[in-house]
Parts: sequence; structure tokens; C-alpha cells
Amino acid sequence: MTDRHPATFDEEILRSQESGVVQTQSEQERLSRVRHELEMGFGALEDIAPAISVFGSARTPEGHPEYEASREVARRLGQRGYSIITGGGPGDMEAANRGAREAGTHSVGLNIELPFEQNANPYLDISLEFHYFFTRKVMFVRYASGFVIFPGGFGTLDEAFEALTLEQTDKVFDFPVVLVGTEFWSGLLAWIRDQLLGSGKISPGDIDLLHVTDDLDEVVALVTSAQN
Repeated sequence: MTDRHPATFDEEILRSQESGVVQTQSEQERLSRVRHELEMGFGALEDIAPAISVFGSARTPEGHPEYEASREVARRLGQRGYSIITGGGPGDMEAANRGAREAGTHSVGLNIELPFEQNANPYLDISLEFHYFFTRKVMFVRYASGFVIFPGGFGTLDEAFEALTLEQTDKVFDFPVVLVGTEFWSGLLAWIRDQLLGSGKISPGDIDLLHVTDDLDEVVALVTSAQN
């Protein structure tokens, strides 16, 4: 079997011990890159708080109701003094950054190196690119006062459960996680109630860490009331 070079730095650090994967960095080089990414984020974002991180599908087209809802939520939050942080890509992320730009607040995009190209959207005041998912995740939470999450795929779910885990384990406090779109999220919520809560895998109060709504006024009220 021919040895192959990893496509991304995430793959390099996670699979470097596997046979057939070429090691392109030393452990010291990996640690230096991790440190560089954390320092980059801390330096660029130190003045943006308070902020809200907005997540959702990169595949949502402009003009779609979800796109316009993301744009409107970000605009309203921006008018209340919140910076907006997204993954920096297209779809719902672009919509939120666009709403932030319209409100005149900080519009932040934290992009990620991927095997397939994901270009930064054109509505960013601060655009950072990370090689590692885990360093990028620190920035989504550290500078945010809550998450607003629109329908999306694995990445969106990953961020949602990351925040829920941090709040469940008291790593963060008063950190609202608001899911927008009752039809999209209803199946997941039913599974959480039936399977996780029903079998004792989570405590009754854990279910209250999630808020699900279609009402954009309620979205804004939920994330802003936690800071009052």
C-alpha cells in the first residue's frame, strides 16, 4: 500500500500514528501550531464580547426562509449590542454575518481548513482560518454568551451538543442554546426525551438546557435575558 499524505492538519494530528499515513510534522511542530491558533483567536477576538455564536447549514440558499431568519436574528441581536460569530462559510452562516453587518456590529467568521474548499463569505469584519476543529471550538464558546442554532448537519449538531455538555457539566453557566425550527428539531427532541431522559441517561433538568422555537422575538429574548 502506498503511503499517503494527510489532506488536513486535523487528519495529520489524529491519524499520524496509523500505518500508511505520512507524518508531516513533529510533536513540537504540532504543539506550536495549536498554540499559534489559540493565540491568534485570543488576540483577534479579545474586544468583541458580548457575542452570540450562530450555527446552521452551509447549504441554505439566499432567499430561503431559514437564510432570512438567520439574517434577521443576527440583525436584531446586533442592534442590541451583540457581536455575531459564525463558521464564516456560506448558507446560514453567511446570512447571520450579513445581518450583523446590517446592524453595524462585529461580524466574525471562524473558518476551517477542509479537504474541499469552503470560501469565507463576503460579510466578515474579522475572518480567521483554523486548521484544527478543537482550537476553533474554543473560540465559538469563549467569546459567546449563547448559541443560536438553525437546521444543519453533523457540524451543527456537534456544536449544539458541545455547548449542552459544557453547561450540563458546569463548565459554562447561563449559556442559552436555542434551536430555531420546531419542525426540523422535533424528532431530535422527542428522541432525547424518550431515549436519553426515559432511560435515565440524563437528568430531568438537563432537558431544560434546550430551547426550541420558531418565534424570532423569543430567540432574541432567550439569549439576551440570560445576560440580564
